[in-house]
Amino acid sequence: MNDYLVDKKEVKYWKLALSLVSVAVLIFIDQITKYLIVKKIPLYGQHVIIKDFFSLYYVQNTGSAFSMFADRSWGIYFLSGISTIMSVVIVYALYKSLRHKSFFLKLALILYLAGAIGNLIDRFRFHYVVDFLRFDFGSFTYPIFNFADICAVVATIILIGLVIFRNKVVDQFLSLFELFKGNKKNDTQA
Repeated sequence: MNDYLVDKKEVKYWKLALSLVSVAVLIFIDQITKYLIVKKIPLYGQHVIIKDFFSLYYVQNTGSAFSMFADRSWGIYFLSGISTIMSVVIVYALYKSLRHKSFFLKLALILYLAGAIGNLIDRFRFHYVVDFLRFDFGSFTYPIFNFADICAVVATIILIGLVIFRNKVVDQFLSLFELFKGNKKNDTQA
């Protein structure tokens, strides 16, 4: 047994339940903030928090990050399909992570799942995603985003950190998936 994995007998399924409850809490935060924005701020309305820097600005994003695919009629369906597939894969990865000791790996998966489902709910309900966090830097306005996007970005940063600084953690996690296990016989012949 390696340093980062636990024996299958030691896997505690309440940890999966706790992880899924954490996902549900993050989705709730995402959905409640979007609900409040829609109820309190009119479309393209703005509530300034820090003058010339940060405001709540309600927009409807029919695309993905940076409004990619927003001008395509099929974009919302494509993005919904991708988000659904990602969510299923991440739930499976979260299940597999029960054998892994890395807190940060589990945290990244929880954040990714919450972000994917949070925006997926919007796409199914409204056919767009509610975005509202706006940052201005002089004449430049950063693309407007939401809490689900924050979850996905933080998850990405954590995974990049794991890949760079704890490469062995990621390798051993991927070894839990049969798909990533190499065939020793074929590897030596290649």
